[in-house]
Amino acid sequence: MSDNRPFLLQPAAQDYLWGGSKLKDEYGKEKFNLTPLAETWECSTHPNGQSIVSSGEYEGWPLGNVIALHPDYLGTHPKSRNELPILVKLIDAKKDLSVQVHPDDEYARVNENGQLGKTEMWYVLHADKGAKLVYGFRHDISKAELRKSLDCGTIEKHLQYIPVKKDDVFLVEAGTVHAIGSGVVIAEIQENSKLTYRLFDYNRTDKNGNKRELHIDKALDVARLSRSAEPCQPMRVLNYRNGYALELLGRCRYFQVERMLLNTERYRNMADYRAGSNSFKVLLCTDGCGVMFGESVMINFFKGDCIFIPADSIKLKLHGRAHLLSIGC
Repeated sequence: MSDNRPFLLQPAAQDYLWGGSKLKDEYGKEKFNLTPLAETWECSTHPNGQSIVSSGEYEGWPLGNVIALHPDYLGTHPKSRNELPILVKLIDAKKDLSVQVHPDDEYARVNENGQLGKTEMWYVLHADKGAKLVYGFRHDISKAELRKSLDCGTIEKHLQYIPVKKDDVFLVEAGTVHAIGSGVVIAEIQENSKLTYRLFDYNRTDKNGNKRELHIDKALDVARLSRSAEPCQPMRVLNYRNGYALELLGRCRYFQVERMLLNTERYRNMADYRAGSNSFKVLLCTDGCGVMFGESVMINFFKGDCIFIPADSIKLKLHGRAHLLSIGC
């Protein structure tokens, strides 16, 4: 049994055709020789892109290997007993993402060889003026009508477009047709799954001149076709501690996400922070910088950095001026 010290993670990277350069320019991801750089998988054990431990005893190890060796790092929460249940990403949408939908756990288990479905949450880090996203349909639509609109290239007139600005939060449940619009950078917290069914991709081609695969039949199986209520921003209340404040951004059966506003510049005592016994924590720094102290550990973190904190961690202290997402189950 180790003493559950936190460690930094180095993400995996993806070069999807809609990506840009903001993750390199603004979030410290310049080491990745990818153009465009669409996503970084900051905390991931998914086989399509594992995070690598970049500090501490297991430096250089894939995160999944560390968790396999120390399953106690996940805690006692039912969702985190066997494997890391979430995947945390940074996403830079220079161009519109495809119109898509994700299956729920039951459909994925039956039709995708036991995989997880995908419910996700978006926290908007940047949005160009006039940026928008797709969230469901403007009106009820039947499968036959939707299929016809896809055949005719008129699906966009049925979609609900939502203006988006920095600091917005959206919970996108499995079955919700959606798309991130151009000019948006988000932090995405999701189930540990890569299952995406594309409905429409603007007839784009990849760098080899090939259109990306669509998954219309499966998408029609899982998509909610009734009119979607316009998503409302959650009421957020700051709870103050010595040196920082926390506000709940979102909670669902799969994860809980809080925003931490750290500012210890005027405090003689540093801020205390520790993961409980029921869940690990992931800290993703979205702005500023700071340092984490604990017994035999010191981690400097900067904008774009991600720290994994095992369940029942050692006592930790934070110092600095930063905005972080605190993610757990």
